[in-house]
Amino acid sequence: MGPLKINVRGKLTRRVRVATNYVLIDFENVQPSNLEVLKQHPFRVFVFVGANQTKIPFDLAVAMQALGESAQYIKISGSGKNALDFHIAYYVGELSAKDTGAYFHIISRDTGFDALIKHLKERGIKIQREHDLAEIPVVRMSTATSPDDKVAAIVKNLAGRGQSRPRKVKTLSNTINSLFTEKLSEQQLSAIVRDLELRKYVMISNGNVSYKLPH
Repeated sequence: MGPLKINVRGKLTRRVRVATNYVLIDFENVQPSNLEVLKQHPFRVFVFVGANQTKIPFDLAVAMQALGESAQYIKISGSGKNALDFHIAYYVGELSAKDTGAYFHIISRDTGFDALIKHLKERGIKIQREHDLAEIPVVRMSTATSPDDKVAAIVKNLAGRGQSRPRKVKTLSNTINSLFTEKLSEQQLSAIVRDLELRKYVMISNGNVSYKLPH
């Protein structure tokens, strides 16, 4: 439950808590050049740097500095084959225990993370692996220029939620709304949910939602 606040008419209302998106970048595997795309969204960024990596590109350093306290470098200890991967796995576990409503994005081309991600999804942790920062659903949504692009971003977000996917139409609408910079009307949200249903990504019965999403 979120904290209470008093609105302008003196009534108590519930403050909606915006979920934090944690971005964990495998810098040995991916060196992003577009970190600035995260500035307009509630992200916390961790760049995991290998023990033998001694240089950070200037553009990345500037972009990290612009993110202020929301960005942090993690210099790993040891240089074993999967040392950096184990560090990322540890941080996901620690952060998810502290922030149960968070969404996690591992930025890496290393498919070795996928078994861990599948297990975490089964445990109700919202997590996805992306090759690039621009693939993160909330970022894709902000740059989408066509209905198909928007649907693809919504479907990716829902797929990344695993067992935590919304089970009611109202909750699904709220989840979709959270991906947009400008909040949508009920009519717009209903149209998107209907589109998902027509594309057979969701099935709705008596207000309950089930899914058929790509892995």
